[in-house]
Amino acid sequence: MDEYAHVVNVDGAVARARDDGSTEYLLVERSAEEDHAAGLLGLPGGKFEPEPGIDHAVETTVRREIEEEIGVAVGDVEYVCSGTFETDTGHQCLNVVTRCEYEGGEAHPREPEEVAAVHWLTRDDLRARDDVPAFTETYVERATTLAESE
Repeated sequence: MDEYAHVVNVDGAVARARDDGSTEYLLVERSAEEDHAAGLLGLPGGKFEPEPGIDHAVETTVRREIEEEIGVAVGDVEYVCSGTFETDTGHQCLNVVTRCEYEGGEAHPREPEEVAAVHWLTRDDLRARDDVPAFTETYVERATTLAESE
C-alpha cells in the first residue's frame, strides 16, 4: 500500500488589501535547511496532521501552520486547488492550496529552521523576483482568480 501513500501538505495564500486597493500576499522565504525548495519563496503552510474525527481539517491545519510558522491569524479559508508533486528527497506529496483572509498579527519567522524571512508582495512584485518557483506564482494567480470571481 505504500506505493500509493502521499504526504499531504496544506498551503495558505494569505491575502490582505493595501491602501491603494490592490492585494498583497504573504510569502515565506524557505530556510536553507528545508528539504524541499530551500531558499525559495513559497506560501506558508505545512503537513496535514489532524487528530482523528476533527471537522474542517484542512482549514484547521492551515490556520495552525500559519500561526506556528509566522504568527499571523487568518479568517475565511477557501479551497483554491490541489495537485501532486515529488519533493527533492523523493517523497510523493499531495498539495492542497487555500486562500486565507488576513486577520491580524505581525508576520515574522517563528520557526527559523523552516522560515528564513517573510514578505508581503503583490502579484507584480512576485513576478519581478527570481526566487519564486513557477508553482508558487501559479498558486497566487489561482487564489487571485478565485477572489475576483466572487
